[in-house]
Amino acid sequence: MFGRELRYVGPATVRVGPVPGRPGACPGEVSDRRLRGRRAARTTGTTLAPMTKKFEYATVPLLVHATKQILDTWGEDGWELVQVVPGPNNPEQLVAYLKREKA
Repeated sequence: MFGRELRYVGPATVRVGPVPGRPGACPGEVSDRRLRGRRAARTTGTTLAPMTKKFEYATVPLLVHATKQILDTWGEDGWELVQVVPGPNNPEQLVAYLKREKA
């Protein structure tokens, strides 16, 4: 893969190929300045497909005395905890934000 590098070609798409005017470029170096410092996916093929994952979200009020039990129940159904924040009306009441991939 020496002499080739990853180049930005659009949202969530990376193309691998030779870079004009850059013989022997370091593998994995990204030519677009907006992507420098970010990790780019390496591939042996020519093009990566755009990301097509879709998620659904849920907000769940958490009871302080049963937080673990509530989160475990949602986790068994495939939900992933994203964030816990204080409730809008009562800061002592917690609200959990959950997500899971759509089937």
